[in-house]
Amino acid sequence: MGESMSDSVAGRTRLVKGPGLLLVWLYGVMSVGAVSRSVYQIATEYDRAPLAYTLSAVAAVVYAFITYTLVRGGETARRAALVCCAAELVGVLVVGTWTVIEPSAFPDATVWSAFGKGYLFIPVLLPVTGVVWLRKAGRRG
Repeated sequence: MGESMSDSVAGRTRLVKGPGLLLVWLYGVMSVGAVSRSVYQIATEYDRAPLAYTLSAVAAVVYAFITYTLVRGGETARRAALVCCAAELVGVLVVGTWTVIEPSAFPDATVWSAFGKGYLFIPVLLPVTGVVWLRKAGRRG
């Protein structure tokens, strides 16, 4: 219906075009960064800050899942990515606020500490951008 062949893959709406391509790239980079950070920290110093390192691992899983759904494409994947971006934003806001209000609860930083300050605030900006893009992509479909 208003989709060209270049806009669909096996009948699925492509999400990896325009700003979606940038989102996939950024989520991919954040996945690699969060996975490597959390694996290292959990393997070498878990006892030091188990909550922080576990939250970093959760962030890594969320980033990887969103990357996968964006690449996969289709309406179901778009909706799943939209839900995950919204949940990610809630997580960033809760953890970010918690780390600012009670820093003693986090002997070491998480990916979402201080709203992603250690990652140039990308963790708080990315889900907002993702939600906007995915809602727009849904209206186009």
